[in-house]
Amino acid sequence: MSDNALSGSGASARVTVVGSLNMDLVARAPRLPMPGETLAGHAFAQVPGGKGGNQAVAAARLGAHVTMIGCVGNDPNGAILKASLEAEGIDCAALATSPDAPTGVALIIVDDASQNAIVIVAGSNAQVSPASVHAQEAMLARADVIVCQLETPPETVRAALEAGRRLARTTILNPAPAASALPADWFALIDYLIPNELEAATLSGIDIATPDDARRAALALKAKGARNVVITLGAQGVFALLDGDDAGQHMPSPKVEAVDTTAAGDTFIGGFAAELARGSAVADAIAFGQRAAALAVTREGAQPSIPHRGEIAA
Repeated sequence: MSDNALSGSGASARVTVVGSLNMDLVARAPRLPMPGETLAGHAFAQVPGGKGGNQAVAAARLGAHVTMIGCVGNDPNGAILKASLEAEGIDCAALATSPDAPTGVALIIVDDASQNAIVIVAGSNAQVSPASVHAQEAMLARADVIVCQLETPPETVRAALEAGRRLARTTILNPAPAASALPADWFALIDYLIPNELEAATLSGIDIATPDDARRAALALKAKGARNVVITLGAQGVFALLDGDDAGQHMPSPKVEAVDTTAAGDTFIGGFAAELARGSAVADAIAFGQRAAALAVTREGAQPSIPHRGEIAA
């Protein structure tokens, strides 16, 4: 990471997201079904989503100029997703269209306690390749912050992180979904590793129920080579173990009445990335992301719930 990577301010702050775009098919039900069980749902909605798309929209609404590297299918869902990004002012010049793979979809059930269960079918997201990243070297060089997740192929994520390191850009990895440990040589490429408590447990081997558990997991992940580790803990807030701080800090979340937690983590990451690109101190960027996520969970849907910068209290 270079000082240039944190030199953005206001509209000049630039975030590039390398990641997934899905059409979310969302059903609301009294509770999550058991295996083999059929439940009657309350409502259904079809809305743009995908972790990459959500984080791009969040960063754009929360103060950054955003570019998107990804892939949609040559189908109605793909056209809708591209149009929705462009409506947010996101640069889609690097958004490819697959001639043979359908646009990715996510099947989401949200229960009356605002918890969710999600199944993702990658579709065209699987065609985001290292070559897709290499072709956008100039775009990546202009970014203040590069954001990745794990809903595109691992070799593509690695290529994006390597490009960020080579170009001295700030890199953020949201390791979601985390089915197994990250390759050991990835950690040195990551400036900010931002898992939730379940992902952090998978990556560290430490079960997390409290902020103190999160501290132990963060220490284990930082020991692997990540420069900064920020573990999101849902209603319990965030535990941040930052460069030069061996103790870490628990930052409680604003208290709100949650309606739907679907895009909370993506909103946090988009807000954090935007604020970091604008030149804010890391702790201030974390707090800004928390305020944005707290507002998002009071609304239904993924991208529809993401707030705009003017809605976030100082």
